[in-house]
Amino acid sequence: MAESILLPDLATQIIIPICAVVGIAFSLFQWMLVSKVQLSTDKSTSAADGKNGFTEALIEEEDGLTDQSVVSKCAEIQSAISEGATSFLFTMYQYVGVFMVAFAILIFLFLGSVEGFSTKEQHCTYDSSKLCKPALATAIFSTISFILGAVTSVISGFLGMKIATYANARTTLEARKGVGKAFIVAFRSGAVMGFLLAANGLLVLYITINIFKLYYGDDWEGLFEAITGYGLGGSSMALFGRVGGGIYTKAADAGADLVGKVERNIPEDDPRNPAVIADNVGDNVGDIAGMGSDLFGSYAEASCAALVVASISSFGINHDFTAMLYPLLVSSVGIIVCLLTTLFATDFFEVKNVKEIEPALKNQLIISTVLMTVGLAIVSWIALPSSFTIFNFGVQKNVKNWQLFLCVAVGLWAGLIIGFVTEYYTSNAYSPVQDVADSCRTGAATNVIFGLALGYKSVIIPIFAIAISIFVSFSFAAMYGVAVAALGMLSTIATGLAIDAYGPISDNAGGIAEMAGMSHTIRERTDALDAAGNTTAAIGKGFAIGSAALVSLALFGAFVSRAAISTVDVLTPKVFIGLIVGAMLPYWFSAMTMKSVGSAALKMVEEVRRQFNTIPGLMEGTAKPDYATCVKISTDASIKEMIPPGALVMLTPLIVGIFFGVETLSGVLAGSLVSGVQIAISASNTGGAWDNAKKYIEAGASEHARTLGPKGSDAHKAAVIGDTVGDPLKDTSGPSLNILIKLMAVESLVFAPFFATHGGLLFKIF
Repeated sequence: MAESILLPDLATQIIIPICAVVGIAFSLFQWMLVSKVQLSTDKSTSAADGKNGFTEALIEEEDGLTDQSVVSKCAEIQSAISEGATSFLFTMYQYVGVFMVAFAILIFLFLGSVEGFSTKEQHCTYDSSKLCKPALATAIFSTISFILGAVTSVISGFLGMKIATYANARTTLEARKGVGKAFIVAFRSGAVMGFLLAANGLLVLYITINIFKLYYGDDWEGLFEAITGYGLGGSSMALFGRVGGGIYTKAADAGADLVGKVERNIPEDDPRNPAVIADNVGDNVGDIAGMGSDLFGSYAEASCAALVVASISSFGINHDFTAMLYPLLVSSVGIIVCLLTTLFATDFFEVKNVKEIEPALKNQLIISTVLMTVGLAIVSWIALPSSFTIFNFGVQKNVKNWQLFLCVAVGLWAGLIIGFVTEYYTSNAYSPVQDVADSCRTGAATNVIFGLALGYKSVIIPIFAIAISIFVSFSFAAMYGVAVAALGMLSTIATGLAIDAYGPISDNAGGIAEMAGMSHTIRERTDALDAAGNTTAAIGKGFAIGSAALVSLALFGAFVSRAAISTVDVLTPKVFIGLIVGAMLPYWFSAMTMKSVGSAALKMVEEVRRQFNTIPGLMEGTAKPDYATCVKISTDASIKEMIPPGALVMLTPLIVGIFFGVETLSGVLAGSLVSGVQIAISASNTGGAWDNAKKYIEAGASEHARTLGPKGSDAHKAAVIGDTVGDPLKDTSGPSLNILIKLMAVESLVFAPFFATHGGLLFKIF
């Protein structure tokens, strides 16, 4: 049965790290190109360097502003945003660091106690004739991989935020030369983050596997079980990043919008608004750092789920190293494919006008998916035997290599479908968002009703896409098929992150243009970039949620296998109570995060009102607002408020597993997966639609939009209220829910040996 594989093990050992290094090198090259846009006011350097923002002819002169004053203002605002974002992340990481150490100790104690901290080798779970490494080794190595995953996640988020704050003012300055130049800077900066994150995740995972292998040798089952800690570390950091960053950004946004735009009738990002710096900082810590950690977590967990299932299949039994690392080879090809795709946006085709921005970003998704399908076919042909067996709940299932290719491909194309459906429901180029904008004629109430209806409706096609991909992948290759389908959806993560990070960078660029007092034309260009960015951010969230559904199902399968449960019977009371409680958890979690945003926004609104009422000359523009107090309010509120939702997610599997046992826990995981995906998609799309309905009215690009506007009209005020209601939905609750379903599943998998041995205390007593 052990058929030869075309790709030798040595080639696999070389290809994976080389692809990761190429990804890192490409991201550094893109960063170098972005850094050529000068943020210095020193005229002598600008004249000498022909590739920066001054020597090329500007499209129009700034209204009464010299180049120098514009550039120095932009540089000043950028450094304020960067400082605010850095100080918030450092504060958050201090709190999260304490939690990380505590949780690492918990992993060691719980997993070590499975065999009473014995150092004796034990019988392997799936082949009792062989001896495997002791449970204490799993405890130690799981703890190490948890810390590695957490640190990688933190670094990913931090680097992403640094790059975004580095690029925002540069995008603003390039907008003076035209929308195409600004687009390229914003997109390149997004690509820096996308490639750094994808390549770092792959490289760290690959190195970790090889180092652990030195100890584990032929015990692949123990090795890949220990590796699951990597996914847990990545996701637990992502949860705090997403929730903390989401609360931060939306508190500032709501305060700035409700007082500035609705009460005081001043434009968005007006420098007179005290919450404006905090709002721009929030875009970076929530949408960039949070999103980066989130997608890194998805990638780490999908890889871990696939590796755990494969380690107990013929790959693991026959020690086929190349076939075993098939998930990592898929990710390696993904980096190369995304690299080629990026060149289409930056080098092969040039964006010349506003109408070309959204198609350019959409083409990134299409091109990467088509190229990736070809790449997957090649990898599946050379890295897999023509037939092999996959572990399927106690039996080995025969699978052909073309079937596994179809599993990955179905995940990849399901991601594209989810992306396009999300775009249809959140872009103001289509009728759903235009209908929501139209409903603003009769006030905020009808806007809210239409927006909610749109969000619920937008769930239908993505759920069918996820359902079909689960059916196809499970039919072909059981839970391993589902895990690689999730990896297929995430294989183009570098491109997905590039178009996702592009959004907040463009949003910040617009804010800087407004605060620096640049001309109306520049603001129009940055607004056009931002509107496209809003849609791509929604697409990114769609990807994250879709992949989370597949990832958590794969982890659920790995958990059920690891906890030695042969079937999960919904009709038994133990499982059913878990199911119904699990389905409630996303609602509880959403309630906590939304209330947190509400209470933080309340403090922000009061502070902004206080400053407008008490600082003489603020409205006239003769006095400067106190930005620092608003930044502090957002920071304090988000740090304090992120702990309860985080604790809910992290403690639930532990409490259920210890007191109610693995059957009830399997019910909780299934329930939270089923309800969490629906709420997450509808929340993200509702918020995105409200945001773009507001932008549709503000831009006034069509006859219909002009009948609703201009800024300051009743319809516009109704749209602003809808947007403010949608903010916590699309940037806090919605995106955090996909981490909830993944994190509970991966945590249950890591602690499965402990729950299976010592769990279900209450049922043992009664």
